[in-house]
This record gives sequence, structure tokens and C-alpha cells, in this order.
Amino acid sequence: MNLPRALNAPLFSGRIRSVPEDFVVEELPGFEATGEGEHLLLTVRKRGMNTAFCAQNIARWAGIDERDVSYAGMKDRHALTTQRFSVRLPKKTSPDVALLNDAECQVLEAVWHNRKLARGALAGNRFTLTLRGLVGTRDALEQALHGIQAQGVPNYFGEQRFGMEQANVGKALGMFEGRRVDRAKRSIYLSAARSYLFNLLLSERVTQGSWNVPMDGDVWMLEGTKSIFGPEPLNDDIRARCAALDIHPTGPMWGAGGLRSQGAVLALESQLPVRQLELCKGLEKADLRQERRALRLLAKNLSWQFPADDVLQLRFELPPGAYATSILAELGEFV
Repeated sequence: MNLPRALNAPLFSGRIRSVPEDFVVEELPGFEATGEGEHLLLTVRKRGMNTAFCAQNIARWAGIDERDVSYAGMKDRHALTTQRFSVRLPKKTSPDVALLNDAECQVLEAVWHNRKLARGALAGNRFTLTLRGLVGTRDALEQALHGIQAQGVPNYFGEQRFGMEQANVGKALGMFEGRRVDRAKRSIYLSAARSYLFNLLLSERVTQGSWNVPMDGDVWMLEGTKSIFGPEPLNDDIRARCAALDIHPTGPMWGAGGLRSQGAVLALESQLPVRQLELCKGLEKADLRQERRALRLLAKNLSWQFPADDVLQLRFELPPGAYATSILAELGEFV
């Protein structure tokens, strides 16, 4: 999908991930460890290694099935990332943690906890991104960054969600037509299909200029939470809260059941099953229920500096399930 930007045409071009240290991701823990239990929580810093591969290494180190190693979220391979893993060890003893350390992986902390680490059990992620070989006007970039601070960006799902060459949506269609897949791939393909439909709806509201302003019949999400409410009559209070970034319009994560939206928003969202019948029907039959996701994404604690004339370093924090590429897309095109 060629997703429209909320800001003007690309302001800059440049390189991202010239080295893993140019894309630093630090997982923000969602809870404190209890210090007791049968799950060993490992905080791991890894370089050039994806989450699944690291989990496999940990399972081999512990001598357990890979299903007994859990993590809160996936992290990029071409990056320097820090995240938690939980390792189920019923005997409450573990091999020497130092044996996991090598040039690509280092254990920063190991502490016992009474529960496995569930998917999504994180407060968010902190990013430090270094963009090199920049081409463009610095004043225009500064203006765009201030615009992102003031209004956020469209909360698109990133291309990572859709697999190699963006093929997972097509694989979801094949699965809906009867092709058999294993459980892990089924989950990936369902997520890709839902994300594609969400991006499609969001792109239409970006084109309309309504992705960050109230529409008749909007369902709202409170900033910093997953709590939703509405629809509410459009009034000065709703408009003021939206402008203050306290609440965000939402779009559908498709599944069975009726849409919660009303009015003009319902009319727009009801076009999805008309235009994408196979995907919508497949998701409904997969026992997924209608859910909502915020259309707007805020980059918290956004700051930047220019270490050199053609180098920009960005720092910001995002909530779980959000993509740093959504921030970069509003600034330009980076390879």
C-alpha cells in the first residue's frame, strides 16, 4: 500500500540502519519482577538478532521446549534491542546465565517471577534512531518535527506486519480459501489481514483530513490506555479533548459483530466489507471480534539533534503495538 502522509510530501531522504546501532530499541517493562516463582525473567540486549532466534537460543541454553520461553513483543533484527524473556524452570534452578553471552547477545539482568511473560506485557518502547546521508532543508525538517510533536502521526501498521515482500495478506486470503497452515502462521496471517484493513481505512481518513479531528459517529480511545468510549454527540468538549491530544478517533480491527461507530464514520467503515469481502468474511469466520485501534499516534518525549550536517538523531517513546516507521514516514523516505 502507498499510504498517504499527514504532512506534506517527503522532506528528507537518507539512510537508516547503516549499522545496528543506528536503530536502538529499549523495551519499557510493564511490571516489576516478584523475585520468586518458576519463571526466570531475562533482560537481554542483542545486536543483529531477531526475537524468535534469541528465544530459540535461550531454549537450547535452558534445555527446555521453545514454547516455555516467552516474550512481550517482537523486536527488529537489524537493530540494537533490549527486551525481556521469561523462561519456565519448574525446578527453580537455571544454568549459568553467563553462557548466553556472546558478541551478539548479553544478559543484563536475571530475576525470578511468578508468571510467564505475556504478549503485550510492556509499557512501550524507547527508540534512538540515527539517520545518515540526509538530503533536504533543515528548517523544513525542524518544522515537520514540531508538527509531529503538536499533532502526532497516523497510527499505521508498519511494513514488518506484512512479511517478506508484503506477502502475508495474500497468504491470509489463501488460508481463507482452504489452504492449511500451522497455528503460528495462522496467527501471523490473521494479524496481517486485520492490519491491512485498518491501514486502508486510516489512509482514507488521512486523505480526507479527518484522521485527527472528530467526525460524526466516532468511537474514541483515551490517550495512554486501551479504554474506548462513544460514539458521543459532537460538542465543544469532544473537540477540545481531541485537539488537546487527550482522546483519539479509532478505526476497526475487523472481526465478527457489528461496528460500534455511527453516522458518517459508520458509513465509511461499512465500505470495508464491500471493497474487501474475502478478507472481512475470513476474519469473521476465524472467531475474531470487532475491536478498535487509535487512528493517531503520539511520539512521547520526542527530541532531536544534528551530530553532523547530514546526520539526524531522534529519540522518542511509543506505546505497545506502534511502529517507529510511522514517525519516519512523515519526515521523508529512508532506506
